[in-house]
Amino acid sequence: MTDSIAVAPVRTRPSLERRFGNIAGSRAYHLYVPSSYEWRPVPLVVMLHGCSQTPRDFAIGTQMDVLAEEQGFLVAYPDQPRSANIAKSWNWFRPGDQRRGRGEPSILAGMTRRIMQDFAVDPARVYISGLSSGGAAAAIMALAYPDLYAAVGIHSGLACGSAVSASSAFSAMRRGALIRPIRATQPVPIIVFHGDRDRTVSPVNGDQAIAQCRPDGALDESVSAGRSPSGMAYTRTVLTDPSGRQSFDQWLLHGAGHAWAGGNQVGSYTDPKGPDASREMMRFFLSHPKDMRSDRH
Repeated sequence: MTDSIAVAPVRTRPSLERRFGNIAGSRAYHLYVPSSYEWRPVPLVVMLHGCSQTPRDFAIGTQMDVLAEEQGFLVAYPDQPRSANIAKSWNWFRPGDQRRGRGEPSILAGMTRRIMQDFAVDPARVYISGLSSGGAAAAIMALAYPDLYAAVGIHSGLACGSAVSASSAFSAMRRGALIRPIRATQPVPIIVFHGDRDRTVSPVNGDQAIAQCRPDGALDESVSAGRSPSGMAYTRTVLTDPSGRQSFDQWLLHGAGHAWAGGNQVGSYTDPKGPDASREMMRFFLSHPKDMRSDRH
């Protein structure tokens, strides 16, 4: 596969500022609605920021609003406030925030469904992605709500169940999960980006996230090497089941640290030298619409 080709800048407009709440709590979120939106069903992407970030910062860094304007999809950026976590980290390491129908997962799922009620969203093309703690939270959502999300993107994150406390979270971040993460009972297609020089979240966590969502049975494996237009080398591994319906796309970024690949340097935790993670995630997402007949929940 060739590297993404740079395109001319696309003008974006201000996001809507909204809030969703349920019995587990409430969260503010920004919602980007592209200028082409005309109440016909479009894809929805939920983007979960990392530690210390804000929705606006994350939108600028990932440039997902630019892609939304270019390709015509909605983007939601939930905000994790300091009142929920002093570092603005999603609480992916707390047992009460790792399960369907409880804690932060229930808030994020409820927020997603509210957007689907308020706007014309294609239910077969709803996706979730995140960076660092947001990536770990996205992994939780993939396991907890496979009926809601068609695919998940994890950048520099961890597998669901990698930790059960703050202390075990730091251990998992440094060395990977010491306990074996639970396996997904209904695997969701997943794309993972991780730098092999990440000193915040060890790249072994990317391997564990893929392993968690990998279905049973034989898979076809394709490994290729590439280089971004700015010179960053990467190794890409694609796993596909014999039917071709489930694929798992893993990008190991050589020399990269804890940062969103190909991001805008105006935002925090970005590495403009890397391949365009946002564009590659959207390519992957849009090639994986949900089979609505397969829902089990």
